Amino acid sequence: MKLEQTVTISPDVISQEVSGETVLLDLNSENYFGLDEIGTRIWQLIESSGRLQDIYETLLAEYDVEPDQLLEDMEQLLTDIEKAGLVSLQPDA
Repeated sequence: MKLEQTVTISPDVISQEVSGETVLLDLNSENYFGLDEIGTRIWQLIESSGRLQDIYETLLAEYDVEPDQLLEDMEQLLTDIEKAGLVSLQPDA
């Protein structure tokens, strides 16, 4: 993962926020995925911008987190949801 990338949500994924958490449904596999509060915030930022640099800077401003820890956590989440086919990463245009 590089901050110069953009995240795009698969058109086959629908999401619903429930009590501060988000449930994702992959229509292809019919698998559900759950995101906690922080994952939900990242998903919201993906929906609004998709630029990893913007997402990273927003989260740094909103949460009391070390920059390296945030990068590690973002990379773990994005790797997981990309492997599941929920998103794709591209070079920033």
